[in-house]
Amino acid sequence: MRKKIVAGNWKMNNNFQETKKFLSQIKVKEIGSEVEVMIAPAYPFLKFAKDFLVGTKYEIIAQNIHNKLHGAYTGEVSVDMIKSLGLNKSIIGHSERRSQFKETDEILLEKANLCLNKGLGIIFCFGEDLVDRQSKNHFEVVKNQLINTVLKVEKNKWSNIVLAYEPVWAIGTGETASPKQAQEIHEFVRDLISSSLGEDVSKKTSILYGGSVKAGNAKEIFSQDDVDGGLIGGASLVSEDFLTIIESNSSY
Repeated sequence: MRKKIVAGNWKMNNNFQETKKFLSQIKVKEIGSEVEVMIAPAYPFLKFAKDFLVGTKYEIIAQNIHNKLHGAYTGEVSVDMIKSLGLNKSIIGHSERRSQFKETDEILLEKANLCLNKGLGIIFCFGEDLVDRQSKNHFEVVKNQLINTVLKVEKNKWSNIVLAYEPVWAIGTGETASPKQAQEIHEFVRDLISSSLGEDVSKKTSILYGGSVKAGNAKEIFSQDDVDGGLIGGASLVSEDFLTIIESNSSY
């Protein structure tokens, strides 16, 4: 059975006081065992957040890692640094990393292999922009993003891979792919995994939806057969909304 997951990606938001306040608000709330909940705060607060939530079902993860193990890369953070904090996962390949920081498929494959070889699980992001969607080229774009990266990873590493479909046109714009559109891509990706790595891997791989999920639309999106949860941006910064989204994934 595939894991149900809700992951909050805070991006460059929440200072220390705001981080502590948010974590205090969710720490007192019980969450069901059927949903795995992950939160990716800013780098300076990872250790604090992990220690603060000890004994709860919340997992702290990283937002990104560098594609080299160590070296003269001022300001970057390595896999070993994240592992030394006792963290077990990182998001990689987010559309903002691709567009703003020019991360290529080659870099992302290097990151994926580095993480997985070091025992760090990944949430691997992919998705098309508005031009690709409007030109009906979105299936080809998604296919290429995956074939050139994680689908090159050895089959025995896939138990540590979660995928996150993020239509770029629906991130921070207020637009959201309809549940039908989300299901359409998720099903396409699951079939792609099956044809590349086998049905056994395909059935076990969780695929999250990451395009402006909110408290009001989460339940309908999560009800789709091939949507296993969400990678949540803005709504993960509001504790009440985030808890509602978590609860929305508990019913499926």
